[in-house]
Amino acid sequence: MTRTTGPAPYPATKRLTGLLSPVVTPFTADLAPDAARFVDHCRWLLDHGCDGLAVFGTNSEANSLSGRERMELLEALVGAGIPAARLMPGTGFCSLPETVEVTRHAVRLGCAGVLTLPPFFYKGVPDEGLYRHFSEVIERVGDDRLHLYLYHIPPVAQVGISTALVRRLLDAYGPRVAGLKDSSGDWENTRTMIELYAARGFDVFAASEVFLTRTLQAGGKGCITAGANVNPHGIAEVLHHWQDAQGEGAQARADAVRKVLQSQPSMIPALKAVIAHYAQDPAWNTVRPPLVEADAASATACVAALKALNFDMPGR
Repeated sequence: MTRTTGPAPYPATKRLTGLLSPVVTPFTADLAPDAARFVDHCRWLLDHGCDGLAVFGTNSEANSLSGRERMELLEALVGAGIPAARLMPGTGFCSLPETVEVTRHAVRLGCAGVLTLPPFFYKGVPDEGLYRHFSEVIERVGDDRLHLYLYHIPPVAQVGISTALVRRLLDAYGPRVAGLKDSSGDWENTRTMIELYAARGFDVFAASEVFLTRTLQAGGKGCITAGANVNPHGIAEVLHHWQDAQGEGAQARADAVRKVLQSQPSMIPALKAVIAHYAQDPAWNTVRPPLVEADAASATACVAALKALNFDMPGR
């Protein structure tokens, strides 16, 4: 295999910024991905404030989806007229060949970028092993249009992305290593990533709307957040007003909605229960095992708490 000897020229594909949603994945009664509902929800998200869609993220139940299912759903979105340039699909697997296959597929469809988990089954692996993994992905995809975003989520994966690893990848591959989603929950880590690498064109996204204003003030590019599945309009208000007098209130309102969602026993079933309620479509409650749908009492309490905030999902 021919190795890249230095950073490639900047790819032509425009990078995403602002608000991205890790879109929840609907399933049919027999637990197959429901492409029709998926496309409908993606359209709603783009129409109500999302700048892009980080499909196949954690809250998408991505690790319960096969590579083939992800590729078919991605094709369904593009075939239905969802612009590939507004998509940042999750393409990380523990399997190197599957990561390469799904990443290559996304690039060829014209997606703006891919959000890629480290291989997460083996714990305590050194940066050298992670560097070799991401290097193989970049080299095997072999396409200068690739925008690879690293997915740092140590509370779940227990395999993190260090600042030293970012520096090494940037030195070797330049703009193909486009940024990072920081799901550490540690604002200081997010701030450090921005301070160290934003000037090199490395785009850092917070993983929760509660960090959005701070991320933008520090020079980050936005957030990729589960809350956008139900509150894209509210979070978009933060983006629109973070530099003016309305910003503090917009951030407080978005935080209040997020607090309700995070108070639920499990975020994914809670998001689906909220969508099911406002869309008047109980099929949205379906999750793939090993997850279990929200029980009636939890779902009712979650919706009631949101209504107490005058929350709504316009158009649902």
